[in-house]
Amino acid sequence: MLSNNKFLLFSGSSNKKLANEIATHLHMKLGQSVLDVFSDGEIRFQSHENVRGADVFIIQSLCSDSNFNIMELLLMADAFKRASARRITAVITYYAYARQDRKDRPRVAISARLLADLLETAGFSRVLTIDLHATQIQGFFNIPVDNLMALPVFITHFKKMKLKDLVIVSPDAGGVERARLFAQKLNADLAIADKRRTAPNVAELMHIIGEVEGKNAIIVDDIIDTAGTISESIKALKKKGAKRIFTACTHGIFSGQALSRINESPLEKIYITDSIPLHCSQEQCPKIEVLSVAGLFAEAIESIHKETSVSKLFL
Repeated sequence: MLSNNKFLLFSGSSNKKLANEIATHLHMKLGQSVLDVFSDGEIRFQSHENVRGADVFIIQSLCSDSNFNIMELLLMADAFKRASARRITAVITYYAYARQDRKDRPRVAISARLLADLLETAGFSRVLTIDLHATQIQGFFNIPVDNLMALPVFITHFKKMKLKDLVIVSPDAGGVERARLFAQKLNADLAIADKRRTAPNVAELMHIIGEVEGKNAIIVDDIIDTAGTISESIKALKKKGAKRIFTACTHGIFSGQALSRINESPLEKIYITDSIPLHCSQEQCPKIEVLSVAGLFAEAIESIHKETSVSKLFL
């Protein structure tokens, strides 16, 4: 059990359930505060805890209404900075704007870098997150960034399933490293879905690289948004003779036609984490199962507070 002396957890409004579960793992309660909205839509925050000299962790998922949740997080940091907190760590369970991490066409913003600048300016001393869309985003910060992986949570679950003849599939070339780690931990083969992105949220699948016929396939990704890429990959795998098909994805956004695409596909099950709250019922999402990363974040927070290594969490 951790001492509450000079160690405080707070939560934004975006993912209270996960924040409470993290606090439970740490045998703590979330800090008391007021977080509401003025009639014109402006956010108001006030801490009811004395944070002077404290090690403060703010848990927030930058999902759904990303702009609102980002502003909420920034205001909380500013309040704690002005209240003389010793250190303020942003526990960002989903890092928004990460898909715009480079200048891939003329006159576009690099939003992942802009968000990093905003977090630093607001007063954060450190960032703890999970499965950044692009690992090089860590280099956009001038403060320490711990980028956890949901891999241990998924691996533990799939080992319990005892699936045979496994092949791990990356839905694009950018996710090969993640898929390779999965394959190593599950003693599985590796395949890659070769795709071409023609526009934002639009991808054209070219072909599957690797042997998938007669095998059980697990498609591994970091984000599922409209589910266009995943649904095309599933169709291609079935066409190539794959048997059962599963998906493991850290961040389930599920915008647009995502749910209907998933329900209509020959996918058996899609496993996501609770980094983003799932806003649908079991009847609407019969193929979706949520695995918790609360324990993973709790261990990381404890390590950061006690100044011990976080690397033990990377299997």
